[in-house]
Amino acid sequence: MPDYIIATASTADLPRAWLDEHNVPFIPYGYTIDDEPREDDCREESRAAVFAAMRAGSTLKTSMINEFVYYDFFKGLAETGKDVIFLDMSQKMSASYRNCLEAGEMIRREYPRLRLHIMDTRCISGGLGVLVTELVRRKERGMGYDDAVAWGEANKLKIAHRFTVNDLKYLKAGGRVSNAAALVGAMLQVKPILYVPDGGTLDVLKKVRGRAAAISELRDGVLRDLADMNAAEARVVVLHADCLADAEYLKSELEALRPGIGEIEILSLGVVIGAHCGPGFLAAVYLCGGRTAE
Repeated sequence: MPDYIIATASTADLPRAWLDEHNVPFIPYGYTIDDEPREDDCREESRAAVFAAMRAGSTLKTSMINEFVYYDFFKGLAETGKDVIFLDMSQKMSASYRNCLEAGEMIRREYPRLRLHIMDTRCISGGLGVLVTELVRRKERGMGYDDAVAWGEANKLKIAHRFTVNDLKYLKAGGRVSNAAALVGAMLQVKPILYVPDGGTLDVLKKVRGRAAAISELRDGVLRDLADMNAAEARVVVLHADCLADAEYLKSELEALRPGIGEIEILSLGVVIGAHCGPGFLAAVYLCGGRTAE
């Protein structure tokens, strides 16, 4: 196997067990629950506890990573003597991204022989997880450092993200919708369908009435995106925030309407995106021919 490191952040929303099994180091984001500081450890029990606390009325806040924490993380990787590819959230969604770049420059000056590629992935949450997973798979099959960097840059915009949320109050708190829109949305049971365009932002694609309609929109969007792919080659990750039954239903719908579809994996959402979207978040993320706003 090629001797370099693929590293990421807790915001890839990958299971801790998978990260440990594949030797993928990650830098954890910090968060607080009712002002109690915690660290995003990517463990399933931590995620479940966070969403249970949110449903009980606790306030969840996230914090950015400063350049010195990035520096320490990168220094630990550099001291292994291996080159590094680092993948975190889209810079448009991460207040920490500038700090990451500054820390990277400090490390490059200190370790001039180190190759450290910090990728602006234009992905978030499970979409970032798909990109990390695909690169790790290729590395484990023998892909070298330069080819892995090139593949990631060439394919990062082919990872589709389709999301919905169950309660607009969390998007309101993060400034994604106004107080009035959240109030009207709650009264009318409006559910937004969100996606990530090429710029790496989180945009509202459309709004529908009711949870069932929102799940149907997610399903139909996935089916359109995968229409020209060999079904057996499709790999979809369904993420959920404490709504496993909805995730299982979406999976069953995709399997019924696209016979022979490849792997559909259900994972729980991480706490950072969870803080801004809340319990009831549901998403489908996957590698396809390219992103579309349809």
